[in-house]
This record gives sequence, C-alpha cells and structure tokens, in this order.
Amino acid sequence: MRKHLITIVVLLLAVVGLRAEKVYEASAFGIEPGTGVDVAGLVDKMLVQVKAEAAGKPVTIRFAEGRYDFYPENAAHREYYISNHDQHKDRAVGIAIEGFHGLTIDGCGADFMFHGRMLPLSVVATEECTLRNFSIDFATPHIAQAEVVKNEAEGITFRVAPWVNARVTESGAFEHTGKGWVMRPGWGIAFDPKTRHIIYKTGDIGTPVHQVQQINEHTFFAPAWRDSRLSVGTIVAMRTYERPSPGVFVSHAKDTRFENVKVHYAEGMGLLAQMSEDIVLDGFSVCLRGDDDPRYFTTQADATHFSGCKGKIRSVNGLYEAMMDDAINVHGTYLKVVERIDDHTVKGRYMHGQAWGFDWGYVGDEVQFVRSNTMELVGGTAKPFVTSVAEISELDAALGVEEYRSEGVKTNVTSADGLSSTLQSEAKTPELLNSPKMTGLHGAKEFIIRFADALPAEISAAEGYGIENLTWTPEVYFADNVIRNNRARGTLFSTPKRTVVEDNLFDHTSGTAILLCGDCNGWYETGACRDVLIRRNRFVNSLTCMFQFTNAIISIYPEIPNLEGQKAYFHGGKKNAIRIVNNEFETFDHPLLYAKSIDGLLWKGNTIRHNEDYAPYHWNNSSVLLERATNVKIDNTFRDRGNELRQVKLMLE
Repeated sequence: MRKHLITIVVLLLAVVGLRAEKVYEASAFGIEPGTGVDVAGLVDKMLVQVKAEAAGKPVTIRFAEGRYDFYPENAAHREYYISNHDQHKDRAVGIAIEGFHGLTIDGCGADFMFHGRMLPLSVVATEECTLRNFSIDFATPHIAQAEVVKNEAEGITFRVAPWVNARVTESGAFEHTGKGWVMRPGWGIAFDPKTRHIIYKTGDIGTPVHQVQQINEHTFFAPAWRDSRLSVGTIVAMRTYERPSPGVFVSHAKDTRFENVKVHYAEGMGLLAQMSEDIVLDGFSVCLRGDDDPRYFTTQADATHFSGCKGKIRSVNGLYEAMMDDAINVHGTYLKVVERIDDHTVKGRYMHGQAWGFDWGYVGDEVQFVRSNTMELVGGTAKPFVTSVAEISELDAALGVEEYRSEGVKTNVTSADGLSSTLQSEAKTPELLNSPKMTGLHGAKEFIIRFADALPAEISAAEGYGIENLTWTPEVYFADNVIRNNRARGTLFSTPKRTVVEDNLFDHTSGTAILLCGDCNGWYETGACRDVLIRRNRFVNSLTCMFQFTNAIISIYPEIPNLEGQKAYFHGGKKNAIRIVNNEFETFDHPLLYAKSIDGLLWKGNTIRHNEDYAPYHWNNSSVLLERATNVKIDNTFRDRGNELRQVKLMLE
C-alpha cells in the first residue's frame, strides 16, 4: 500500500512540475527600476527571449517595484491600425506583447513612465494573458494645463503648469513641445480648482492662443481669449483633438485580463480593444495619481473603448476620472455599401477617418444590413435578412490597388469597374495564433465581400446601406465603477448582446451618464441594443454641460436622419428589452430619461432627489421624453423643487 502511495505522490509531483509556470525576473535581463535609463530595448529583447523559451507554455514575467523609463529611440516599432485613433504606420511601442499563450506580466507596483510620443503597451494575437499591478504614465503629457491668473476685458492671462514646455512662435502662436512633437492647442476643458468638476455650462471651450505675448517663463497673455465664465484660479486643460495612440492596445487577443492596472495619462484612449474575445478589467483605472496629483486630466479620449469584440467584456471595480471622453464605449463598425458587384457580392468601405485599417470580419461571420437614412434593418426587426460571409478580401488603401494580404485559398473575381481582386474561400475563421499574417493591421479601407445568400434587391450604394457584423458583438458587464469629472458622456453601449450596468457611481459626468446609441452616418458605430439592464446606479449632477446626445441623464439616442420615415423601431424589439430600475438620481435639473425609436422600455423603482447645486438650464424640461416609442411602462411620479408634478412627455405610436 505504501509503495502505491509513493508512486502516486511521485506521479502527482511530476504532473505539477509539468504544469508549473516558469517565472522570469525582469532584473535578470538588466531591467532595474529607478535608474532613469531607457529600458525599452531591454524589455523588447526580454520578450523575444521569453517567448522563444516558453514555446507556447505559460510563463510569468515579474518586475520589481519602482519607476521604469521608456523612450521611443530603442523601442519596438510596429505598423498598427487602431480603431478610433489617428492612423499612421510607425508606432514606437514600449512593451509589445505579441503571439504569447499564457503570459502573465506582474508589475508588482511598477510605474512605467513613457517619453515623447509612444504606444505604451500592445497585446496582439495572444491567448490567456494576464497583466497586473502596474501603472502607465508620461513624463510630459501632451496637454498644456494652465491656470487663469487674470481675466479682463482685454484678454486672459494664464500661467502654465511646471511640466509644460511652452514657447511663442515668431507669429505669436502658443506651443507646447516635447521630444519629437509640437502641440498647438485650439480647445480646452475648464476645471474648478477646488472640486475638480468641469465648470458648469462650459463643455468644450475655445482657447484662441494664436496671438500671445509671453510675460515670463510660465506666464502668457492672450488678447484674443475672452471668456467671462473662467474666473481667476480656473484650471484649463488646453488640447487638440489628436489621438495618436492609446495607453493600452489589444487586438486579436483571446481571454485577456487586466488586474489593478492604472493609466494616468495617454494621448488617445486609456485602453482600446479591437477584434478580441473575452476581456476582463478588474481594478483597471484611468485616473489621477491621487489627491495630490497637480494634473486635472487623464486621457485625451475615452478611458476604455471596445471596437468589434465578442465573447464577454467584464469591467468592474474601476475608477475613471478626468478623461476627455467616455468611461467605456462598446460598439462594432458599419461598413458602407459603396458598390453592388453582383447579387452575392458588394464592396464595403470604412467611412470615418479614425476607424479603418483593421479587420472587419472573417469567413463564416453572420451579418445584417441597415438602411442608413432610417436605421431600419433590411427584412424588418422581427425577421431581418441575415447571411454569412463566404469570401472576403481587403483592398489596400495605402497602395491604391486591390491587394489581398491574408492567407487562404484564393479565387479571382472581377468587379464592375473591371479591376481584379482575390477572395478568401477558406471554410472557417482563421485562428488567432495559427495565422500569423492575419493580424488585421493592414491598412485596408475597403473590402470585397461575397455572401452565402443572394442579397435583397434593395441593397445598393445609391440608397445608403450599412453592413453590421453580428458575430463580433459582445456581452457587457459594467459594475462597481466610479466615473467622475470627465468631458462628454459616462458610458456608451451599442451591442445586441446582454448588457448589464449596475452598482456604479456617475459623479459629474458633465454630459449624459448612459447612452445607448447607434450610428450609420457619422462614426458608423453599430448597432441596436436588445437586452439592457440598468440598475442600482447612483447619478450625481450629470448634464452640467451640453455635449452630443445630452437630452437626459440616460439617453437612448440612435442617430436617425429620417425619423418620420421610419416604420420599425431601432432599439429593443421585445417587452422590457431596456430595463432601468432601482437607480438613484441626484440632480439640479429636470431631464432624467430620453428615448427615441424604442420598442420595450421599463422604468421602475427609481429614486429622484433634486438639489440646488446649479441652476436648471436644460432645454428639455420633461423628466421623461419619448419619441417614437412603444411598449413603455413608467411607474415613477416626478416632482420638481416646488413639489409640482413634472411633465412626462410621451410621443407614442
């Protein structure tokens, strides 16, 4: 018996040994904290070596606590096309994680500090990777923070923060400079210096600093800048609308986790994920360094952004503050039909200047079509026309020719204009790691797509139709997060899969706190929401500024150019498709809920408390305003500060 037990123990130890992860210490590669030297090249060499030695097995890389500096000169350089960002071929990448299976990066409190213009972290073509316990920041942010020291009829005098490398050109233009970049601000966000809230009724403000006089090293006078809303002491984050790179880029990744990761600044999004499956953010934050951080801003755009992902997106226990856009935006991307080649084949095009170049879909993906003008599904909401992708090819925008740049069996097809193209006829979607060329970062603006079924006769370029990829749409769970003091909206969701938004604090989001959207005319961000639960959230003084889609604290607002011509509804499609229940609203103004083109809405058990923190100003003086809505149930009584019933305006059909 004892002999058998010994044998079993030996076998168990052997199995454990086979499964044990190998741990690499970054210090073993000469990567030490607190030295001030550039570690970008060393980190790149370490990743290459570890990937080669791991041979697909799980490994852990550990950093020692402390600061690590990354410069673009010795960093990895990649051609990435990143959704909702400025598209350029060469990006300096601080930490390029590519092709790993089972990698864990444990920063152990590491502070990754970046210089110049860089993409701090990329996670591309990976599976089962976890990144934890580190922060991302830039030594010199690309935003010129300034304090108003005088505001007179003759103009505004302002003093820039110590890190701002300010100068005035010969023509009088104010510039903020850094290593390899120059920024001329044209817009800004104004913050209260005590509360860090965005100044009431300001939003995006112009910062005309093109005729500037320098008073001393940090102080400037701008005679063309006149704004009575900016009292002495107001902090203004002067900026452009450039989005070179996010702080974290995730593409073609599967089963990715971020735990206790903080992005303190990025020149684009905090995190951008595209064409990826199953992402968990637990304690992922886009936030200041604490109460003593002299900065009033974090990222130039959204805190987190998910474009064309699938599986489940789970975002919990995060802090999202002071960013220049939304805490989270989840959507796909419509391709516009620009040519009908035959009854099975169309040419589709990315339409927005910051949303192109990456994969749109693969063979076997299910798609549907929407009329751009009315946002109605071809075939109707109850039984839309759905087909699958039989063949797909990229048209290389950079070369101006039709070039297929992926793998698979190819066949020639001739389009209506006589140009030849190649189509993928492989039977299944390529695996993330088994097709190294299929990284989706090719630079394509157009695709030729052949579908399994004949297309309805109405689909044409002339009438305006968008193609939505249903396969690459995720479930979303967004819970126990804090969103505060940011420009624009709190959260945006455009996915037909189940979406749960619960137990979050929306504190001075300045615009709409929750937006259910859909747009096939501007950003071309898909699509209709079918199953949404919004519960137990607390909303504090949203709508202090007017931004897009700010009709109420919660706005269900698809962009529909011809609402009068719409026969079917966009969002919902069943009883109680959108449920807004047991939330707390603390507000100085009236609008709570706006909904347009919705079938199936429940508002129940919500608590509303009015305060006098600001004067009401919103054009919408209805607590609930509905346009083209059906199957709606509203159970609250709404009262203003005078204890008079507020209007619930229902425009139902």
